[in-house]
Amino acid sequence: MISEKQITSISKFLSLVLRHQPELIGIEMDEQGWVKVTDLLEKANAHGKALNMDVLKYVVDTNAKKRFAFDESQTYIRASQGHSVEVELGYLPQIPPEILYHGTGSQSVDAILKTGLEKRARQHVHLSHDVETATKVGSRHGKPVILKVLAADMHQQGYAFYLSENKVWITDGVPAQFLEVF
Repeated sequence: MISEKQITSISKFLSLVLRHQPELIGIEMDEQGWVKVTDLLEKANAHGKALNMDVLKYVVDTNAKKRFAFDESQTYIRASQGHSVEVELGYLPQIPPEILYHGTGSQSVDAILKTGLEKRARQHVHLSHDVETATKVGSRHGKPVILKVLAADMHQQGYAFYLSENKVWITDGVPAQFLEVF
């Protein structure tokens, strides 16, 4: 039906337009990041990205990281997290596990241990519940280093944590005093 290369290409395209640059194809998100599926399909095809509902469902359903979600009626779609455009995802604060993890490249560790984890161009800092996932993330940035986040301590001091639809923990930032090299 559709090759792995095509799936990857479509997933990257969806990440671009649903997380960072909806204006690239002329779609508009509501305040929670939702886009009407018919608009997405129409605008994607008008911009040379062959996409139909069956392919879109397949990409959403098979995405290992569950980066995208449909509403219950499958009328709307959005990215689960990772936006650089301002959206209110509507996640309620959650009590995090005692420890969470963050993967990064070795070249960033010294700076992070001084300033903490900052969201920078994104809306949140992303944290993993397990070392394996954090290692995969860190590998995208060179030699991976895993940072242990003292999430329960942060939470007790009033920091908010949220759990995205695809089970990524997110928060506004992690001060350096709550970080340890794993």
